[in-house]
Amino acid sequence: MSETRAIPRHVAIIMDGNGRWAKQRNKERYEGHIAGVESVRAAVRAAARCGVEWLTLYAFSTENWGRPTAEVDAIMELFCRTVMGEAEDLVRQGVRVKVMGERTRFSEEVLRMIERIESVTAEGRRLTLVLAFNYSARREMVLAARALAERVASGELRAEDIDEADFADALMSRGIPDPDFVIRTSGECRLSNFLLWQSSYAELYFPEVLWPDFGEEEFERAMEEYARRERRYGLVTEE
Repeated sequence: MSETRAIPRHVAIIMDGNGRWAKQRNKERYEGHIAGVESVRAAVRAAARCGVEWLTLYAFSTENWGRPTAEVDAIMELFCRTVMGEAEDLVRQGVRVKVMGERTRFSEEVLRMIERIESVTAEGRRLTLVLAFNYSARREMVLAARALAERVASGELRAEDIDEADFADALMSRGIPDPDFVIRTSGECRLSNFLLWQSSYAELYFPEVLWPDFGEEEFERAMEEYARRERRYGLVTEE
């Protein structure tokens, strides 16, 4: 790995393809989610090794509640089991975990696991792993608009003074830098309600590989692709 290679500070990943991976192997969908956990481990290891500071994973969207109950229950059980099993290793790697999303719909057990993993890993400084869990970008922006409206109604803020910084600070992601690089596995080329505000100037990458097959080599390949990009932010540079 070249010392001069550009490395994104924040990588965000839409982990797509667990169901198709399972179907191709005549397995149940939940088995695809189980296989995807190893790719999460691989992404964390690779991100930390490459020098990425923030890694956000789209773990569960608000739309996912519409999936069959058995699959949703399996995902929640897998989350709790994984939190229990991975906490010690995350601490050893210096990884801090933050969970971003609405928590009102989770069971008490899931809430306990969220609080536990955030507490146990709070001192991690090498990498911050953000799990977007019960997250929706549109919902996030609606809640931000409501919060700002309430501040205006209370006289704390004037409507004409609201700027992008105020809006960003009202989002669930406040305190988290915008992603530099957004990856969606499985070849689907859309953001699917993920970090819509924050990804305005992110580089996008859509590898064909399904998430359970996205190992450390695939992550490294993605970093090489990022390094080839020239980020202009809407500006024109002289040749």
